[in-house]
Amino acid sequence: MLFNVITWDFDPEIFSIGNHAVRWYGLMFALAFLTGYWIFKRYLRGDKLTSEMVDSLLVHIAIGAIIGARLGHCFFYEPDYFLRNPLQILFVWKGGLASHGGVIGLFLALWLYNRKYKIPFLWLIDRIAIVAGLGCAFIRFGNFFNSEIYGLPTNLPWGVEFVRDRLYDSATGGILPTVARHPTQLYEALSYFLIFIASFVFYRKRNMEIRDGIIFSVTMIAMFIARFLIEFVKNDQVAFEAGMSFNMGQLLSLPFIFAGIGLIIWTKLKPRYFSQEPLLQVSSKEKKKKT
Repeated sequence: MLFNVITWDFDPEIFSIGNHAVRWYGLMFALAFLTGYWIFKRYLRGDKLTSEMVDSLLVHIAIGAIIGARLGHCFFYEPDYFLRNPLQILFVWKGGLASHGGVIGLFLALWLYNRKYKIPFLWLIDRIAIVAGLGCAFIRFGNFFNSEIYGLPTNLPWGVEFVRDRLYDSATGGILPTVARHPTQLYEALSYFLIFIASFVFYRKRNMEIRDGIIFSVTMIAMFIARFLIEFVKNDQVAFEAGMSFNMGQLLSLPFIFAGIGLIIWTKLKPRYFSQEPLLQVSSKEKKKKT
């Protein structure tokens, strides 16, 4: 046995100035975008995007993902409350972001970006999908620092007691005892990081010929299958999930999995619509070295 139990009593705030605090979650969220931006600009943009176009892409992605994630939380998980209190939707700092909504917002933002710059859409989302895994891993680490969206009780040696969070008995209103739970945030973070590594290494294979949309499809399928499976040991996020065979996170993951499978089939049946060029072109200087 590695541990009897891991006690997690980490302060989610890095520092505060007056009533304003800088939190680890915010730092992880910022790192998700900044590291993705750097990797995309350094390794993935190819010769289709200028530096200015990559900067604009970052702005589109950040705005689309944040708005989509906020609206996703409000209307997927707490629609009754937010329909009665629509102004509360604007109070993002009070918490409440949903990754499925973030993906939808991201798609809409990329569609608007594509209308402006006329970049092949599937070419673009293939490359965005690679860094998305790393970004999602950072955000799940942020959830871990916040002691939130953790799992069910467990006797496994890596179970974590999240002592800064409190769960209440729905019948009595009393505080439930703190017990070791599955660190599902870390399960997801590790899964997404491994998916990022796999997709990035695959992309970097020289002269790899593949249809546009395949990297995106496989990455999306892998990430949402991981999410679907991990949800089995995750605590319910909202009260209406109690007693459901599949919780909201699982139900929302299924359309993305099926969409990824459908895109693979579509690009196979209609190959003339999609690029067959190598993913990573060998530069003229490298060609001269090989000859």
